[in-house]
Amino acid sequence: MQLHAIDWIIALASVAICFAPALFVSKRSGKSTAEFFASGRSVPWWLAGLSMVATTFSSDTPNLVANFVRTQGVAGNWQWWAFTLTGVATVFFYARLWRRSGVLTDLEFYELRYSGKAASAVRGFRALYLGLFFNCIIMATVNLAACKIAAVLFGFSRWETLLAVGLLNVVFAAHSGLWGVLVIDMIQFFIKMAAVIAAAYFAVTLPQVGGMSGLVDKLSHVRGPGGLHYLNMLPDFTSNWDLAVAVFIMPIAVQWWAVWYPGAEPGGGSYIAQRMLASKTEKDALAGTLFFNVAHYVLRPWPWILVGLASLVVYPQLADIQRAFPHLDPSLIGHDIAYPAMLRFLPAGWLGLMLGGLIAANSSTILTHLNWGASYLVHDFYRRFINRTATEHHYVTAGRAATVLLFVLSSATVFLLDTAKDAFSLILQVGAGTGLLYLLRWYWWRVTAWCEIVAMASSFGISILFLVLVKSGIALGTTRQLLITVACTTVCWILTAYLGPRTDPEVLISFYRKVHPPGPGWKAIRAIAGVGAEEAAADAAHVPLALAGWFLGCTLIWSALFTVGNFLYGRTGYALFLLVICLASGSALIRVIQRIWR
Repeated sequence: MQLHAIDWIIALASVAICFAPALFVSKRSGKSTAEFFASGRSVPWWLAGLSMVATTFSSDTPNLVANFVRTQGVAGNWQWWAFTLTGVATVFFYARLWRRSGVLTDLEFYELRYSGKAASAVRGFRALYLGLFFNCIIMATVNLAACKIAAVLFGFSRWETLLAVGLLNVVFAAHSGLWGVLVIDMIQFFIKMAAVIAAAYFAVTLPQVGGMSGLVDKLSHVRGPGGLHYLNMLPDFTSNWDLAVAVFIMPIAVQWWAVWYPGAEPGGGSYIAQRMLASKTEKDALAGTLFFNVAHYVLRPWPWILVGLASLVVYPQLADIQRAFPHLDPSLIGHDIAYPAMLRFLPAGWLGLMLGGLIAANSSTILTHLNWGASYLVHDFYRRFINRTATEHHYVTAGRAATVLLFVLSSATVFLLDTAKDAFSLILQVGAGTGLLYLLRWYWWRVTAWCEIVAMASSFGISILFLVLVKSGIALGTTRQLLITVACTTVCWILTAYLGPRTDPEVLISFYRKVHPPGPGWKAIRAIAGVGAEEAAADAAHVPLALAGWFLGCTLIWSALFTVGNFLYGRTGYALFLLVICLASGSALIRVIQRIWR
């Protein structure tokens, strides 16, 4: 692609605007690990929410959405839209509990909630498993997308792209800590939104697309594999049942509660928990997480989807992309590269804004994962098990060193991946079956550290077994594999809850006194602790309000999402009907939140 001087000026200005403010918070971040990894627990709700949105707005996400649209239609996005149920549940059932726990990282929770060597073991193991192994896969996925985008824009090889983004991200992540990440995220969010809206506008208004009416008309008469209707927001249950099961029924019925996925963890976790723990108050934790879910599922999807749909008109086949970019490495060609391929149509100036936005998208995610992963490696492994008596300055320095190590390892992992969809599927499969445990460990005293160990081991073991079977030529299908993994993992850890070692009652009482988890799952511990009926009733009163908030929040998000879609499609009647539902559920949700505050 040909970038003009104005493009470079705008791109460089966008990067400078994002990163310059972070230079002024390094002194504060270097004071202690609480400042470096949790911003001194003084983050307001709006900054926490914007940071969550910016972090999940990564450079691989538009590519992933384009992949879904081109291979499964708009309805393919239910594979991540279903996580609305998880995210809103975190808002109303878990955000306040996380903030009350007072831990620095979500892994520190294990030794607050569980007892004995098993609690320490699961904390140390997950610090390495998530902070190193899982985190490197996620960052590799993000950087793989950056490599594909840079290959289209500049003809860069993988190592050239990784060197460029690495120098920028590692320096700022190691220098400014979480405060710098939050400030950068806040500015980057607005740049990225402006860039993707511009990309959608110019893609849809191409002469060969013909505006929204032309796009809808052309794709209404085109069918994908198996009679796929690209525009449908719900899958076709009559003509393509297998696809409907894979992209809608499984995510809605099983995936949202059974699968652990970063950014949409059942019960909250990873960098979402980090933002909740860094919030000033319980109110800020709840409000920030709610804002994140609304922005994540309502504001962002349609600009990506429109580019994906327009690419079906411009590049109907992958061969069309290869012809348009003859010098592109064939190993990078996949449906996910359709998004950066559409950026060639951006006019001068706007291409520079998109370049700045793509750099921001990559940086916001990588910066967060570097800081989050370093917090696990330093606070939950190095400080906990190797060196417990060093100064705060020493641990901050160790955090900066861990930041560099993580980027080097994740960059090496980029060369093992082919598409963002591959990594998405791998993460879902390895985390299958553990989600229910993460939901119930706050509400049921019988869940132990041994349950977590058994759940992780069984989920990972079954995933490896399926991988061996696939290599041997025995394919069970993704849906069947997921169901078997969920069922086996759930049975294993529930049996462990009843038959395995139990958590020390004193630890359970201390946890209850600190966090006050509601519900009947803690009845036995309340009795041992001598909790009165009035106190128990006060805790239980939150449950029906949380249920109402969960239902109304999901209704608000989905109705708003499809209101926008139907207006874009020109289906005004459907859009107005959904708008009424959106406004009614939003109004009722405000009243529920006000009652929760009281």
